[in-house]
Amino acid sequence: MTARTDVVYKSLGRTALQVSTPCLGTLNLGVRTTEDEGHALMDHALDNGVNFVDTADTYGWQVHRGYTEELIGRWFAQGGGRRERVVLGTKVFGAMGDGPNDGGLSARHIVAACEDSLRRLRTDWIDLYQMHHVDRRAPWEEIWQAMELLVAQGKVRYVGTSNFAGWHLAAAQESATRRHFLGVVSEQCVYNLVTRHVELELIPAARAYGIAVLAWSPLHGGLLGGALRKLADGTAVKTAQGRAMEALDGHRSALAAYEKLCAELGEPPARVGLAWVMSRPGVTAPVIGPRTVEQLDDALRAACLELPEEVLTRLDELFPPVGKGGPAPEAWCW
Repeated sequence: MTARTDVVYKSLGRTALQVSTPCLGTLNLGVRTTEDEGHALMDHALDNGVNFVDTADTYGWQVHRGYTEELIGRWFAQGGGRRERVVLGTKVFGAMGDGPNDGGLSARHIVAACEDSLRRLRTDWIDLYQMHHVDRRAPWEEIWQAMELLVAQGKVRYVGTSNFAGWHLAAAQESATRRHFLGVVSEQCVYNLVTRHVELELIPAARAYGIAVLAWSPLHGGLLGGALRKLADGTAVKTAQGRAMEALDGHRSALAAYEKLCAELGEPPARVGLAWVMSRPGVTAPVIGPRTVEQLDDALRAACLELPEEVLTRLDELFPPVGKGGPAPEAWCW
């Protein structure tokens, strides 16, 4: 196996837009990093060819909702072509206030939230405006009316989704097609060796509609980044909390074998876990959340790490896919 640091670019789904893999997620910026550290991390990413940056209007809620967008906006304001070189994604859905219309996907909230994000981000446009969750109260006619308005005004270039089911993608895209609108171009979902349920129906639906799959939490909150060794060494940070700790006991034996396999390969577990996600059919990019330049550099090396077939087979044995990798149920019928 060989690992380089060349950034790979892929089309965002069926569009002509070229985005880097990996995508730089910003959930940690200003929360687990200082603002200066966050700005330095984004500069390092951009200087090394990472042009895809993902955030959300609710990020930074530990300080206040919208804080991360403000941090990115101050980075853009430094100039130097930062905004022009970045493919920027943000999200709408989460409650940004206490009122009954301060969240969700009503036309009112979509348009108002977009205006607020543009102000915080100090930009005139959002490249990828993603619905952070499905809103079961909002009809697609209402959602697309709002998105069409924002696209026509030049404030949004493309529309994406996040945390949707396969049938939600189908419903959304069929509705958009009837309106002669481009519709959904990307879906951001949790996907990693431990959490593989999207392989059953979501990814097949996305591939059928030409929708890019962006994998968030590609290391399951640090679980696949050498969690057992870090816990034993007392160096665990993110691994010692959240979804990583919740899944640890149920996967302890598989994780031990995984970390042993990585050691035999001479590769860090985080690099192997990211390389596996990037190798999956239909995946455009993992959304990574590095806290340091070193973690970012390691992710860039993972982008060009090719895992041999025997290693992929072994990983399937350690972390079996849902239904043993078979198709969705309807394909089992005559």
